[in-house]
Amino acid sequence: MPRLGAEATERRARADHGPEHSEALARGLAILASFGPDCRQMTLAETARMVDLPRATARRALHTLLNLGFLESDGRLFRLTPRVLRLASGYLGSNGVSSLLQPRCERIAAATMAACSAAMLDGGEIVFVAYGQPSRLVSFNSMVGTRMPAHCTALGRVLLAALPDADLDPWLGSLRPEPLTPRTETDPARLRAAILAARDSGYALVEEEMEPGFRSLAVPLQRYDGKVVAGLNIGAPLALHPDGDMAARMLPLLREEAAELAAQLV
Repeated sequence: MPRLGAEATERRARADHGPEHSEALARGLAILASFGPDCRQMTLAETARMVDLPRATARRALHTLLNLGFLESDGRLFRLTPRVLRLASGYLGSNGVSSLLQPRCERIAAATMAACSAAMLDGGEIVFVAYGQPSRLVSFNSMVGTRMPAHCTALGRVLLAALPDADLDPWLGSLRPEPLTPRTETDPARLRAAILAARDSGYALVEEEMEPGFRSLAVPLQRYDGKVVAGLNIGAPLALHPDGDMAARMLPLLREEAAELAAQLV
């Protein structure tokens, strides 16, 4: 289980949110966010360690979330309940980006016979807000909400490229990238160069850095005022594109779609 105590302590020390900030609410949200594929259920002690809180503080937050129905417990282990999905469905229902991009991703996937996704940047990760796949591939449940590292994905790099240097450089300075494949780029200087190259060219192409045998191509999605609000991506196994010309064949389509969406994104 990852140890986030030192990171959480440093983050709180740096934060100065002002007198209107509710620390109790922040603790509760941190606990909800600490659950995931590697932490499906946790004891009180594990939760306190995960979010770097005293046991008594963590206990109060856990039991509040239990009373509200966001957690369930067998008396020792705590786990999320389906009520947490209300938070996600509320975002998806109120966020026009997801509803706009979902049918677009499905259409692109059908036309290219490659998976198509859209994502937004959230700290060091990208979060899928829309996803489409060709019917001839194995059917998966919705990928919406899936998170991936930003530094080694095409979507992440085009979104990071949209950051001003004043934000990008501290982001890279705090990055502690783990190699996910033998080709994952972990050197900060080379990562910065790749991100700046994506900024200059208007797209990113990443090959086997996130997943062996997989290549992805992404472009930024700008709204009407030029602000980048998401990224649009096509991904496919290398075996389906052995000639390595994904950019030549699919980049014009992605750019055309991005240009059409610019007037609709808000």
